Amino acid sequence: MSKTILGILASGRGSNMQAICNSIDAGLLHAKVGLVISDKANAKVLEHAAAKGIPAICIERKDFPSKQEFEAAIAQQLTLYHVDLVVLAGFMRILSAYFVNLFSGSIMNIHPSLLPAFPGLDAHEQAIAYGAKVSGCTIHFVDEGMDTGPIIMQQAVSILADDTVETLSERILAVEHKLYPQAIRLYCEQRLCIEGRNVKII
Repeated sequence: MSKTILGILASGRGSNMQAICNSIDAGLLHAKVGLVISDKANAKVLEHAAAKGIPAICIERKDFPSKQEFEAAIAQQLTLYHVDLVVLAGFMRILSAYFVNLFSGSIMNIHPSLLPAFPGLDAHEQAIAYGAKVSGCTIHFVDEGMDTGPIIMQQAVSILADDTVETLSERILAVEHKLYPQAIRLYCEQRLCIEGRNVKII
């Protein structure tokens, strides 16, 4: 069986990208990272990708007259590298319906809360401010909304009485690094079936 080609979109340091690469290197994930794209020229993820010999490209929003043209440029590169699954790993832009429809059912995202609780930015801050006792992370398929797509996997992380945004973030990130490669493996094994809002693992 041929390897599933991943296209990773990230805006920051790329720790989830590294976790995915580690799983591939360990033989736990039958996939290949074909391309890494960032919308930030100084994003560390580009350095990490290049160090691993992975094609790494910066596509910045300011270089395009419209959001659709920006997304079309990203889509063009993903297609050029024959990407099967688009993996959002800290990509800090909301994708439009235009882009989502181009890769329908083949875009995955990870969010640092138990969705539908605390969507959007500053999820850890939201959870602590709300007084929640549990947070965690969610891996979901991307639809046209913000963090609203069908949920693939979730794992809970307790919020401790003395937690700060930093300490909670660190513990949830450790879970993200384990869970994201697992969800991608299920996709590669064609074991994810989307039925409306439900994702069934078969």
